[in-house]
Amino acid sequence: MKLLEGKTALITGANRGIGRSIALKFATHGANVAFSDIRLTADTVSLENEIAALGLKTKGYASDASSFTESEQLINNVMDDFQAIDILVNNAGITRDNLLLRMTEQDWDRIINVNLKSVFNLTKAIQKVMIRQRFGSIINMSSIVGIEGNSGQSNYAASKAGIIGFTKSIAQELGSRNIRCNAIAPGFIETEMTAGLSQEFRDKWVVDIALRRAGTPDDVANLALFLASDLSSYITGQAITVCGGLHT
Repeated sequence: MKLLEGKTALITGANRGIGRSIALKFATHGANVAFSDIRLTADTVSLENEIAALGLKTKGYASDASSFTESEQLINNVMDDFQAIDILVNNAGITRDNLLLRMTEQDWDRIINVNLKSVFNLTKAIQKVMIRQRFGSIINMSSIVGIEGNSGQSNYAASKAGIIGFTKSIAQELGSRNIRCNAIAPGFIETEMTAGLSQEFRDKWVVDIALRRAGTPDDVANLALFLASDLSSYITGQAITVCGGLHT
């Protein structure tokens, strides 16, 4: 059974990691997939080819999600090419870790702009589309760090906590238009972003995880699929963790 047959999804930050896994998961369930990243790379072409091989429409776009103007243009471009956007996944995100004592203003601003302002940019740009359709599912990528905090990540934690508050507010604003908005808060997931962490740090995390393993991008993509599909038609305004029992 294909859960997203005939739907069109837009996923930001999809060249690699969790975003890429979500794009492929959606495609295997019948969705046409538009996706964006800060620039077009060989990863973009590879993802386009994998989705096209499934017989679905797909296109990658170069777009800076932290730019209000570029986000509006992205929505316009996707609508021109696909004529609909049923699902938006705000996945673009970066880290600039440091203790507050050493953190620069630039590191703070960059994280807030890429991780949090991007969610505002894309959600504001897409709401008119979804209101006209009287349908939509918006999925925002938060983090368990946005719930619990983490030393050396005050900027990242603030951005991800802000996403949760934004998600709950938008769910209330757009619910009457049959538009749902939920957040996913991953725990320790094996991606390119975590690949540089020391083994000592990894071991420390795993000890605190009830399932005694790190998560995979596919673990997160499975929840995104559920929230994008009609299986979650009565779920909105929620922040759901994918953390193997790290946060209970």
